[in-house]
Amino acid sequence: MSISRICTIALLLFITITTAQAREYRYSDAHLHFVDFFQESDGTAKLIEAMDAGGIDHVMISGIPVAKKWHENEPKRPRYYAGDDAPVYWYSATDVIVAAAMNELDAEQRKRFHPFLSGFNPNDKNADAHIRRMLELDPGLWQGIGEVFTRHDDITALTEGDTPRANNEALARVYHLASEFDLPVMLHSNITSKRERNPLYLAELEEPLRNHPHTRFIWAHAGTSMELHRHQEKLDFLLPTVSRLLDDYPNLYIDLSWTMLRPYLLDASGKPRKAWLELVERHPTRFMLGSDVVGRFDNLAEGMQAFEPFLDALPEEVAHQVARDNFLAILPRKDQASIR
Repeated sequence: MSISRICTIALLLFITITTAQAREYRYSDAHLHFVDFFQESDGTAKLIEAMDAGGIDHVMISGIPVAKKWHENEPKRPRYYAGDDAPVYWYSATDVIVAAAMNELDAEQRKRFHPFLSGFNPNDKNADAHIRRMLELDPGLWQGIGEVFTRHDDITALTEGDTPRANNEALARVYHLASEFDLPVMLHSNITSKRERNPLYLAELEEPLRNHPHTRFIWAHAGTSMELHRHQEKLDFLLPTVSRLLDDYPNLYIDLSWTMLRPYLLDASGKPRKAWLELVERHPTRFMLGSDVVGRFDNLAEGMQAFEPFLDALPEEVAHQVARDNFLAILPRKDQASIR
């Protein structure tokens, strides 16, 4: 047998073995809402079933800090917050719902869930006192704060009361408390409006990053949203902005939930974008995945597995960090010992 034929066979064998050893990922879902905008849920049994089906070991679990009103003048109950013009209002009982769901679980199941407290008005300077009270009522339950709604497309327009900002005085008090209790904070703060093609609201995020260096911030889907994409498609300034922020602020982490998948992480053909791969490789501990599902879990596994083409293009160690470990690493130190 010729040397060239031997080399060809060896190459084919290598390709076959490599293909057979495709990566298998275990996930942490860093952004999951147990309830929808009507504070309703499929429940913990369906959630655990969906987690098992999708290889999801751990989830960040939170409520929704607002509830959608079924207005007296509306003959049909809306199905989503944008279903009609009725407002949404701050709803503190969302945390009670999450806490009750967690208390139904056995000790082994509980280790997979990481509850974040979200039911407070971010414009109210009493918010930190309320959070402290909730932490005292359920010692050891809460492992983070958020998702905190600030700039948020149509939710901002529909919310009763003032527009929240990530850099207001009420939230500054919350960030101080988060540092005191070693709790990460997940912020929803859109980077711009539906029509401005520049990082219009970036200062609202950057100010707390600068002023609260001991607080760990998770930026929900890097300031993007489906509504922004609907009006502006791809934000060309997002990548350089995120890159600079990660360089400047070691307390910033990025939630790559579903609005980041396209058009940022993958192109129209489903191919991973090189520039985003390079950014994740440069900051391998600062990115995490989230489904951002709201109370319904049928598509949870599919949503997490949709990131596989991007993960497969990363170095294997980095891919597993992004898929599972980075989220767990930012949880309070007191909770690290129970994580597997």
